[in-house]
Amino acid sequence: MTSRTRLSATLLALVLTALAGCVHNPPKVYGAPATSPSPGKPWTPPTKVLQTPAPATAPMPAIPQDLLERSQNLTLLDVVDIALRNSPLTAEAWAHARSAAAAYGSQKGTYYPQVQAQANYNRTEGTFANGKISYYQRSYEPQLSLNWLLYNFGGQAAAVDEKRQALISADFSHNAMLQNVMLAVEQAYYQYVAARALCKAQEETVKEAQTNLDAAQAMHKAGVATIADVLQAKTSLAQAQLILDGLEGQIQTTRGALATAMGLPANTPYDVGIPSKEPKTDQTFQAVDKFLAQAEANRPDLASARALAEKAAAHVRTVKAEGRPSLNGSASLGRIYYDNKSAFGNTYNLGVVLSIPLFTGFTQQYNVIQAKADEDVANASLSSLQQEVTFQVWSSYYQLRTARQQVKTSHDLLESATESHDVALGRYKAGVGSILDLLSAQSALASARAQRVQADVNWYMALAQLAHDTGTLTVADQHSELAAPVAVEKDKKP
Repeated sequence: MTSRTRLSATLLALVLTALAGCVHNPPKVYGAPATSPSPGKPWTPPTKVLQTPAPATAPMPAIPQDLLERSQNLTLLDVVDIALRNSPLTAEAWAHARSAAAAYGSQKGTYYPQVQAQANYNRTEGTFANGKISYYQRSYEPQLSLNWLLYNFGGQAAAVDEKRQALISADFSHNAMLQNVMLAVEQAYYQYVAARALCKAQEETVKEAQTNLDAAQAMHKAGVATIADVLQAKTSLAQAQLILDGLEGQIQTTRGALATAMGLPANTPYDVGIPSKEPKTDQTFQAVDKFLAQAEANRPDLASARALAEKAAAHVRTVKAEGRPSLNGSASLGRIYYDNKSAFGNTYNLGVVLSIPLFTGFTQQYNVIQAKADEDVANASLSSLQQEVTFQVWSSYYQLRTARQQVKTSHDLLESATESHDVALGRYKAGVGSILDLLSAQSALASARAQRVQADVNWYMALAQLAHDTGTLTVADQHSELAAPVAVEKDKKP
């Protein structure tokens, strides 16, 4: 080895060593370290990153133009409509579905022959006889080629079915997301309605507390009550006003939560109409087994899980087919032009290729084992979801039954509490009742009002939850006020 050769080898080794060291030192970002120096220290971004203008943000969502006229009196259907238009969750699920549709169309393209056009340019130069004779030649060759998978033991059909089931799963996932968004916005709607109703009920309590105070003051002036009665009535009024102040703040909080559920900024100017109808609880529910059957047939997330299980089964067939022979047809047509344009030659090719995989280093066998395990995972996930759906329907069914009973009980409670307060107030004014009896009756009446409001709201929310859990939560029509229909049967007995 000459000294020049040794020097070249040494330089090459140094270069390779330096390049190997770079693997452990990531490249810098605009001249700054790519990461922080240690796990406990933050990364310091370079100046160029800090000075880079932020990308243009999309305009903030707003109430659609066709709903602006009644933006201060939105119905539940309007609220659901706005949420479905603005929700990024439904947009994401829809984009996933469109992506799966494109993948399905792409996979179906394997049924067709694949045609490709290409052009070759070649220049050949050479010398021989010690450079005394030289030559060169140029050629141009346009060509069309065709490849067509003719048969591969069902692998092609299994691959298409795999993409088809993935698309079906994505479509059902989109449907499930629509129902999830509807349920979330309905829950936010009823929480806001409940806050307003509770505030209104508390205003009545404050008025009654003021009436009680007026009565105590009148009785004190008449000399038939002590100053203690007046002070206790004032305390009761202050407590009622304190609760009212808290409820007024709760209205704003739940109002912002509802705006967020609709995909709007929390400070968007809007309001909703308060439903005046009483809950329709005078009906007998179907047997719980019928609701379970509805969920089995209608739940989109369950249908999505079934499609994923079918996709996993199709993937097993696809992988198995990769280890079997395949038959491909090929054809090509071309023409070669030389420097002399009048000199050309045509090329033709037509063939059939049979490929038989003999040994792949056990890769094929392990791929099949992995695909079967993935199928077991999908089936287990489906079984788990079926059990979860059963429990959800069972739970929401009995929650709705409980809510129905609570509505009836709370209405009875409010009637008796109202009568009790009226009697206590009359007795106190007549001088035969105590202030403690009056204030106790007032407290019971305030509690009964709140329980009635909460019972009504719990009924509507339980109804929406059962509709969601059975997969029947839909927007029925343009004039419906409640987008959570649940099948019921009328009472057979009075």
